Amino acid sequence: MSANHKSKIIDLKSPPGFTLTEILLVVAIIAMVGGLGSGYCVGTYKKLIVEKAARQFLLTARYARIMAIEQQRPYELQIDPNNQGFLLATTQTDPETGETRQVAVQDFFCKPVRFEGEVKFEDVQTALYAEGSADETGSEQGIVFYPNGSAESAVFQLGDGKNHYSVAIVAATGKASLYPGETKDIKTTSIDLDAQESGGSAK
Repeated sequence: MSANHKSKIIDLKSPPGFTLTEILLVVAIIAMVGGLGSGYCVGTYKKLIVEKAARQFLLTARYARIMAIEQQRPYELQIDPNNQGFLLATTQTDPETGETRQVAVQDFFCKPVRFEGEVKFEDVQTALYAEGSADETGSEQGIVFYPNGSAESAVFQLGDGKNHYSVAIVAATGKASLYPGETKDIKTTSIDLDAQESGGSAK
């Protein structure tokens, strides 16, 4: 028998690369790892939704302060009665009738926001300040920004029950800051006025 013929017989008798059991085991491992990864991604996605809502609220508060100063009239950041979003409102005078009415601000920079997923206002703490003393008559449905640059002091906590972000507004300056976490550790009277960038910390 020739050498070539022997080599062909050996090749035909060589064992297969993978058994069915091995393939099933690999598939099971891939499925398990994929399941763990998807759970992590879902958690991250929900956190991003909460952060997005908090940043939208922060930017709207800053826009309200700017507009109140520029237009020389109050702007009110209002919470949706159903706790599913917020909007910015101001008063306008009808040129024909002369009547003053409150309207929602809708322009290139600002429009009413409706929360995604399970995001909502979890905690709202507001108070009016006059001559350095707190007046516990602040409305829990919104906060007003005044033409002189000041505002009603407030802390808002947004979250979905697991992830939380807070926005604090200083009465004297009307400036807003974003903080990761809950409102319980934030006091508007002790916020560092220079720490206005997101991620700042209260002192």
